[in-house]
Amino acid sequence: MTVASHLQELRRKHDHLSDMVEQAQRSPASDALKIADLKKQKLRLKEEITRLSQG
Repeated sequence: MTVASHLQELRRKHDHLSDMVEQAQRSPASDALKIADLKKQKLRLKEEITRLSQG
């Protein structure tokens, strides 16, 4: 897998997590811990994207 294709996949996963966070925040039955976990996953992906983009 090339770096470019890996970055593309990471961005796709990041966007998917963003959608999941938005949906969870709109739902009154959402678990705050689940939302926090999704946000942490999203942050890890963002950090990985940044690291790979700079290298």
